[in-house]
Amino acid sequence: MDKPCRLFLLGAEVDVITPADVMAFVGRKVAAKERAIVANHNLHSLYLFQRRADMRAFYDKADLIEIDSTPMIAWAKLMGHKVSRTHRCTYLDFREDFWALAQKNGWRVYHVGGEAAHNAASKAAILARYPRVHLDLHTGFFDINGPANALLLADLRDKKPDVLLVGMGMPRQETWILNNLDRLPDCVILPVGAAFDYEAGVMYTPPRWTGRLGIEWLVRFFHEPKRLFERYFIEPWWLIPQALRDVWRLKRTA
Repeated sequence: MDKPCRLFLLGAEVDVITPADVMAFVGRKVAAKERAIVANHNLHSLYLFQRRADMRAFYDKADLIEIDSTPMIAWAKLMGHKVSRTHRCTYLDFREDFWALAQKNGWRVYHVGGEAAHNAASKAAILARYPRVHLDLHTGFFDINGPANALLLADLRDKKPDVLLVGMGMPRQETWILNNLDRLPDCVILPVGAAFDYEAGVMYTPPRWTGRLGIEWLVRFFHEPKRLFERYFIEPWWLIPQALRDVWRLKRTA
């Protein structure tokens, strides 16, 4: 993959990449033993990006920024950019390719996130599909500013993972990566939200065809209306100024 096309969209930068591009990038960085951050943007992260300096600082550190949002894809197309749903990247879309590569190449994977009670089920689900995967787990429920964090960092230095998955939800996972970046081993770091809750079966996983049709958000909302109402129906209104800037920019270049 050549250097991806980077867009300025709804107030932030994103890369026009496919899940296959992401896996190729991860493979190159692991082979080179280089540290890299693969971040992602959706409407929720864009809302947080506008309101939190630490989120802006985190994305400044990112080497690759996925588009994890069908509405963002639709808006980019409306603004004349050459994008399609093939450029949507999310853990649920590339997880089988990721674990297949991890097993084939012997990657050491470390996941920080999820409840301790669910981690065994998450690992068992992955190993049932990819039994030779090297996977270490640490709960995401700990004081990120206390002694438990120092112990986690020591374990990471000892285990030396090739890939670090951080699934503590936005913005906690991004803040943790940003605050500890200089103390993390040289590995590829991906914030993955509730990825391992899906693996454990404790969170509903929408069929992948819902994402292709652009209705995954609606299916998620019907399953978790209380948690997702504000995220889906209130936060996007805060992006109207950024959307208007995109329209103004389009008119200037027309």
